[in-house]
Amino acid sequence: MFQLRFDLRNFMNYLLALDQGTSSSRAMLFDPEGRQIATARQSFPQHYPMPGWVEHDPMDIWHSQLSTAREVLARAGASAQQVRAIGVTNQRESTLVWDRASGLPVYPAIVWQDRRTEPDCARLREQGLGQRVLALSGLVLDPYFSATKIAWILRHTPNGYQRAQNGELAFGTVDTWLIHQLTGGQVHATDVSNASRTQLMNLETGDWDDELLAVFGVPIAMLPEIRPSAAHYGHTQAAWLGAPIELAGVAGDQQSALFGQGCLRAGQAKNTYGTGCFMLMHTGNKHIESQHGLLSTAAAQSGHEPAYALEGSVFMAGAVVQWLRDGLGLIRSASDIETLAAEVSDTDGVMLVPAFTGLGAPYWDAQARGAILGLTRGTTAAHIARAALEGIALQNAAVLRAMNADALAQGSPPLSELRVDGGACANDLLMQMQADLLGLPLLRPKVIETTAWGAACLAALHSGVFSSQDDFVKRWESERVFEPRISRDLAQHKLDQWERAVRQTRQS
Repeated sequence: MFQLRFDLRNFMNYLLALDQGTSSSRAMLFDPEGRQIATARQSFPQHYPMPGWVEHDPMDIWHSQLSTAREVLARAGASAQQVRAIGVTNQRESTLVWDRASGLPVYPAIVWQDRRTEPDCARLREQGLGQRVLALSGLVLDPYFSATKIAWILRHTPNGYQRAQNGELAFGTVDTWLIHQLTGGQVHATDVSNASRTQLMNLETGDWDDELLAVFGVPIAMLPEIRPSAAHYGHTQAAWLGAPIELAGVAGDQQSALFGQGCLRAGQAKNTYGTGCFMLMHTGNKHIESQHGLLSTAAAQSGHEPAYALEGSVFMAGAVVQWLRDGLGLIRSASDIETLAAEVSDTDGVMLVPAFTGLGAPYWDAQARGAILGLTRGTTAAHIARAALEGIALQNAAVLRAMNADALAQGSPPLSELRVDGGACANDLLMQMQADLLGLPLLRPKVIETTAWGAACLAALHSGVFSSQDDFVKRWESERVFEPRISRDLAQHKLDQWERAVRQTRQS
């Protein structure tokens, strides 16, 4: 009888993670041991109405995410009553505004990759506000973040500012939009990690900042409540999944991955390889103002104690592979790139700088554009494919160089290892290139879906499935370690070539 009760207790402790990404929505069901019971994924379209613009239909985001949640339960043969809690993780900075009364969006979601507000950022820089915004928010003035996107939507919505000031319009990043939908409009909230990416939150206090709101022209009445990442966010409407389930964990995708990788102490770091690449180093309970083009951001908070990280964002990673597939037709599927690139032993001098939407950290140049350099009559599709992978790795090497410089300036030792995750980390050739260029071992975990697992862990902590962070940190295991194989002189030569190529794209 005791054994039956024990099994039943675990059976009722499934954790559902909703992972809403840039090109697809996913749902994953985990047991308390971190085993992935089932997964479901659904793609949805991106829209490019003008050069540099990237949009989603907010209803596509919602419907695809709900569909995957239902599908994953069906695949597992599980009911909503067997799910202890839901964790939500999401593409960050993407911006949605909706009418509170109807619950309908007033404009398409403006995606994090969108560059339309660069003129607004340039105007604020010319006014000398860049340093002040950085000091308050930890973020550089760039179209990447939500603040200028919100202001743009209000300007292009009839009576937008007045309606927002009157409380008729609501803003949210994707997590807030999903919470709104899942709870039937009863909860308007976000977590501290997502709030820190809007450029409207004071990084020191963890609250919306009046000075930043004034700079960007965003009424506070439209903003969600900021809560810890492991906290109560209401219950789902019974109609969605068959019974109410508590929403107990929320974090932006990169902070969720940092949490899921068990990087909870100062000096631990991870890099996620997805549509873009995002390298985060935990800095403990103090935020560091980078001197080398990185961002200071809130890490996922499991309680009310603040947590921070340094972050370097690479805008184009997996998106480069998609471009080779969809734009150039060099490969049939994304997984084919490793085979094609392995046909040659090097790039034969070809460099691909994927600045399709500008350059992120540590350059922050919205005007830079992509380029393929070093082409000869002997250049083949394999050389271009290999240069694309190497370009991804070189971008990350530039970020790590900046991260180590900031760490040393704070009296901390440089990174000694890097934990990796995301879909593209399954590419062994890319991971070996990355280890070679960084001069560090790369640790790939057995569970590479650390973004979803991080959200599940946050939900598990708040709902009592885990009693402490140690409960899930001890479950982390590496599947493979990639050690550097090339000399540091050769790595430095490649890095020098990369910097020359970047300078050329920024001058064009």
